[in-house]
Amino acid sequence: MSAPTREDVLAVLKGIDAPGGGDLVSAGLVRALSVANGEARFVMEIAPSQAQAMTPVRDAAEAALKAMPGMTKVSVALTAHSDKAPPDLKPSRPAQPTGPQPVPGVARILAVASGKGGVGKSTLSSNLAVALAAEGRRVGLLDADVYGPSQPRMLGVSGRPQSPDGKTILPLRNHGVTMMSMGLMTNEDQAVVWRGPMLMGALQQMMTQVQWGTLDVLLVDLPPGTGDVQMTLGQKFHVDGAIVVSTPQDVALMDARKGIDMFKQMGVPVVGMVENMSTHICSNCGHEEHIFGHGGVAKEAGKLGVPLLAEIPLHLSIRVAADGGAPVVASKPEGAEAQAYRALARRLVEAGHA
Repeated sequence: MSAPTREDVLAVLKGIDAPGGGDLVSAGLVRALSVANGEARFVMEIAPSQAQAMTPVRDAAEAALKAMPGMTKVSVALTAHSDKAPPDLKPSRPAQPTGPQPVPGVARILAVASGKGGVGKSTLSSNLAVALAAEGRRVGLLDADVYGPSQPRMLGVSGRPQSPDGKTILPLRNHGVTMMSMGLMTNEDQAVVWRGPMLMGALQQMMTQVQWGTLDVLLVDLPPGTGDVQMTLGQKFHVDGAIVVSTPQDVALMDARKGIDMFKQMGVPVVGMVENMSTHICSNCGHEEHIFGHGGVAKEAGKLGVPLLAEIPLHLSIRVAADGGAPVVASKPEGAEAQAYRALARRLVEAGHA
């Protein structure tokens, strides 16, 4: 017996009447639907005043889904956030192609990228955003790593963004940074199982439907690699520059070269490279050790003709601060690690990139 598909589940939910007329799907009450391996989960977003009336509707939906052949587990949650919830970031069809465009109110868009995962790109993005804010810049941070959004945790932001009109989204803010992430629209342990067109549509909505306000710079924390999100950003929006993050080891540099080549093909200037996890100093004896090698990024930047913007150390405090929701620039601003990010921020400001 095959497990039910997403389409099967939607067909059943279309048979459940919504209190205001129509069915659950057409009424827009089904959010964050996930169907996999015989399990179905979704959220019903309602106004607080509707909680009592909607409980029987939720129970009916659960019962109908549990009765489906092959269905092993059903979870339906009622959430009462606002009468007008943010628009679902899952387009019904790919947006029509247009040329690169600016984002209203945003002076500069700066992408933070890496050729491979695990080099600390998101940690750098959050600390750089806080460091730029400390330099007096009005900063936004878009977590565009849709499959692995980590900025809500790193910036200590929780809660679902609100919408004043059902069309635009109000971003959240902490440590002086205005932030939006796909991680705020889903449960923390919920996988986003989307194909390319959905990713492209979600990125465009987060760029254009979020009320960013007036920003000096919008940092875009990209997923690793050279895929749909990177291409959509470069083709749809006027990106002023890209920072490529790498560790010094050869395997990471191989992929960093590909990332730089991608930006060159799209006509996005690479403002420089950052060597992350550059060196480690033992907290007990003070011995300095280059765990991933040393100087590899500087040498590669010289070959490619781009600046080496910073060398960020590998230190436990950076990891602990990120996991705790307060980047080290905010939690230990006088420490050497925080000062490395502050120096990077000042360099970008002085060069006119932020």
